[in-house]
Amino acid sequence: MNNFASAAVDLVKVYGSGDTAVRALDGVTAGFRPAAFSVITGPSGSGKSTLMHCLAGLDTATSGAALLGGKDLTRLSDHALTRVRRDRVGFVFQTFNLLPALTAEQNVLLPVQLAGRRPDRAWFTQLVEVLGLSARLTHRPSELSGGQQQRVALARALVTRPEVVFADEPTGNLDSRSSADVLNLLRQAVRDFGQTIVMVTHDDRAASYADAVVRMADGRVVEAVAA
Repeated sequence: MNNFASAAVDLVKVYGSGDTAVRALDGVTAGFRPAAFSVITGPSGSGKSTLMHCLAGLDTATSGAALLGGKDLTRLSDHALTRVRRDRVGFVFQTFNLLPALTAEQNVLLPVQLAGRRPDRAWFTQLVEVLGLSARLTHRPSELSGGQQQRVALARALVTRPEVVFADEPTGNLDSRSSADVLNLLRQAVRDFGQTIVMVTHDDRAASYADAVVRMADGRVVEAVAA
């Protein structure tokens, strides 16, 4: 699994105990290639979001390994996990999670500032141009459409040049046109920037944009297809 940017090896996640225990992940093994757009899909309750959260270091597995660049996140301390989430991964969520008092530019640059680093202005300029945000940088989230807000969220996820961007239902709150725009931008991030993207979705139309698809049901991988 060392050839993958992100991977699960016999990953198990159990919530609760005894008679009320829920086995959200039941021995999941799957790998996600670098510089590719991969999708985890399946019905509600299949374990797809739990898998992504474990791979991203947002949740802890009960057993098994969650690998990022060959490093097992399940063996890291809380402090080390915090550094991984800050320095090595990016996140895009369904609800955008933009700070309403900040401008689009301030929202994009927030991860860099929180890490105590100076922004790479050339990279920032390239990002906002590719994502079509150059004319919206002084706008606050309330002044942007849903599609524009998700573009800001994507720029924020990419600004630190993470090893992997994890996207959890990023088109879930968007209309069909804005959804297609965001999915095309994710593809473009892979093609133009060599970005690795792992996206969770229940939408088969969204999955059609991917290089590889992992389908889940009842906490297990039922199919893995590479384009």
